[in-house]
Amino acid sequence: MIKAIFFDVDGTLVSFNTHKVPASTFEAIKKAQEKGVKIFVATGRPKGVLYRGNNINEIDFDGYATMNGQYCYTKDGEVLYKKHLERKDMEDLVKFLQKKNFPCTFFEEEEIYINYIDEKVEKLMKDVNLELPDVKDIKRVTENDIYQLNPYVDDQLEKELMEILPNCEATRWSPLFIDVIPKNGGKHKAIEKLIEYYGYTKEEVMAFGDGGNDKSMIEYVGIGVAMGNAVEELKNVADYITDTVDNDGIMKALKHFKVID
Repeated sequence: MIKAIFFDVDGTLVSFNTHKVPASTFEAIKKAQEKGVKIFVATGRPKGVLYRGNNINEIDFDGYATMNGQYCYTKDGEVLYKKHLERKDMEDLVKFLQKKNFPCTFFEEEEIYINYIDEKVEKLMKDVNLELPDVKDIKRVTENDIYQLNPYVDDQLEKELMEILPNCEATRWSPLFIDVIPKNGGKHKAIEKLIEYYGYTKEEVMAFGDGGNDKSMIEYVGIGVAMGNAVEELKNVADYITDTVDNDGIMKALKHFKVID
């Protein structure tokens, strides 16, 4: 019996076309909650921009796994888990950026900023309906805790970059950039902490996602569902592939698994 469900945001709860949660998804989640199922968000977004550019604030979440699992907290704001990137890696990254200049977004607990903005950054922010991040001096990353990076690199530059970040790992859900988090991190780490807090086993948990950064949680939970618009990498490991976010994918999957009628 499913007792908890984790949802990615962009491309899963929220349509890239409308930047909204479909009415069918709101209805499905409400029906699940009426049956006592806990509802969680599991996103690459930090808490500061979780509700920007969308309408997921209309969902009453029971807990939050943000920054791809590196910062998770309960409905009441109790932080259950947080893990930042190694300071030495950040020092080496600053040196690397002096040689190979590319945009890179940095996520602190409360601050989000970037070294510079180009057309790739502008396109991505438009795709997810967010304002451009502030441009700041990135020397601060050697002094403050950084929980996640979004380097705008292609596959070749990604290989070079990750060689100088030995304590990190990367996932990709867009050709424009990668998510860089601590090694052995991921959304599954936060899910582990949240379900332990609520007393659930992973077999009682379901998760929905669409990107490469959702892979660890889709593999970890009892039932992992890939959206119809998901990347092939995720579809290959999912227990079930539903319809797209715009075609009532979440409602269809919850009915398929009899979570709702």
